[in-house]
Amino acid sequence: MADSSFDIVSSVDPMELSNAVNQAQKELTQRYDFKGVDPEITFQGDSVALYASSEERVKAVLDVLQSKLVKRGISLKSLELSDPSLQGKRYRIGGNVKNGISSENAKKITKLIRDEGPKAVKTQIQGDEVRVSSKSRDDLQEVISLIKSADLDIDVQVTNYR
Repeated sequence: MADSSFDIVSSVDPMELSNAVNQAQKELTQRYDFKGVDPEITFQGDSVALYASSEERVKAVLDVLQSKLVKRGISLKSLELSDPSLQGKRYRIGGNVKNGISSENAKKITKLIRDEGPKAVKTQIQGDEVRVSSKSRDDLQEVISLIKSADLDIDVQVTNYR
């Protein structure tokens, strides 16, 4: 019998991210408490920037964006943000969307599977994803539940289960 396998990846659906940013921008233009604050969210590629006239307001803009991300099913672990900083007359929070598993996080995941998972499971780091394979599908199900319950620094998904 051939090995069954799945991939552990960390990715954000760009359409869902774009929709969350658009919803947040729409809410910012409609809310009364943001009148005269000049709130703005810019999103290009994997970078996000939030602007407002005061530090408290830019944090409120961030809160609106985070609520929209959560409603769209995007984990907040996928967003890497800087502290508010003054740029000109406006405050700014910059951030990047994390896609892919870094080599150090991939090593942590494989170590976790080796230490706590079934012994018959094999792991292999392939670029920015981790492939897990085994002859037993029950062992793979056990590894999936282990990964989902683990407190990792990144948001991970399971794909290509076969």
